[in-house]
Amino acid sequence: MDLSYPIGRFDFSKPVPPDARPLLIAEIEAAPARLREAVRGLSDQQLDTPYRPGGWTVRQVVHHVPDSHMNSYIRFHLALTEEEPAVKGYDEKKWAELPDARTGPVEISLALLDGLHTRWVALLRNLAESDFERRFRHSEIGTVRLDTNLALYAWHGRHHAAHITGLRERMGW
Repeated sequence: MDLSYPIGRFDFSKPVPPDARPLLIAEIEAAPARLREAVRGLSDQQLDTPYRPGGWTVRQVVHHVPDSHMNSYIRFHLALTEEEPAVKGYDEKKWAELPDARTGPVEISLALLDGLHTRWVALLRNLAESDFERRFRHSEIGTVRLDTNLALYAWHGRHHAAHITGLRERMGW
């Protein structure tokens, strides 16, 4: 098993059929509870354990998810209100090394993710089909359609929860 990609890599070239959107939105909705369940009962020592050799700690993973999902939520809003806006990537590795991500209580980010996803799902469920065809230009990835970004972030939530649950299984936690 590839510990970096326990559910496999995301495929940007795979089309997202319209009938897949409700399931993807449900994945976005379920992500906060999935992440919360993945860390339930872990001690500070366990939270400060890397999920793989050379990888982030569980704590850093938990803080990374809302960092990344907030960026995605903003990108949705930009793409919905501007014509193919340019969006900037960010150095997620450096963000994960900041003090709040290295040492902060995970509950802060779990609560942030709860609120963010509640609002994001409310937006997603009220978009027109044509809205999912809108695009943004990412500084590192290139042009991304909103339906692809939806699929990416449905995958992203599962991906990071699997990092934590995989570690728990390997460690017998």
